Amino acid sequence: MSTNRRPRLERVSLFSDGVFAVLITILVLELTPPEGDTFAALIPLWPTGLSYAVSFFFIAIVWINHHHLFSYAGAATPKLVWSNFLHLFAVSLIPFTTEWNAETRLTSSAPVVLYAAVFVLVNCTYLALCWEAVDQQSRESTSHRLRRMLQMRSFVTVVAFSAAALIALRWPAVAMGLIIVCLMLYLRPDIPGADQADRQPVPAREDG
Repeated sequence: MSTNRRPRLERVSLFSDGVFAVLITILVLELTPPEGDTFAALIPLWPTGLSYAVSFFFIAIVWINHHHLFSYAGAATPKLVWSNFLHLFAVSLIPFTTEWNAETRLTSSAPVVLYAAVFVLVNCTYLALCWEAVDQQSRESTSHRLRRMLQMRSFVTVVAFSAAALIALRWPAVAMGLIIVCLMLYLRPDIPGADQADRQPVPAREDG
């Protein structure tokens, strides 16, 4: 593909924002009101509320980190575009697994195992996107230390979510708790302690 026909970085970012917005909308549409007309009727729906809250929180974290990661990208190369599509594909599976967990009330192993497996897939595709956005496109503008810290955090969460999937085979509720704890690692998109110079956005190059 010639340089002038490559999609601009801004278009890729805007398209991704639209996908995240649609996924959050789908999550909301899956919520159904209780049959009763009292607050007590909401109590049996706590698994649905918890699944929705965790998934919404996760999608929000993914979007924040996605936006932060794109600030380092220099150009929308074909590899970056396809890595981004793979990442969005992984994230798009969250509403389905959320609904399954809600219907089984977080007591069945298979739904929680799949839920954790999707989180693993999201983090693996994030690693691929990180490689293209940070390691390849801005090697001269970001330090080796920053790149290594970004990768290490992703590896840690991949291992943790994989452990949650295994734990869910026996203790689904414990696995869900581990998933929630893992999400705390991504509350900040940047790496605490990283140099300010490492986190300066790289000016996007014109593709056209």
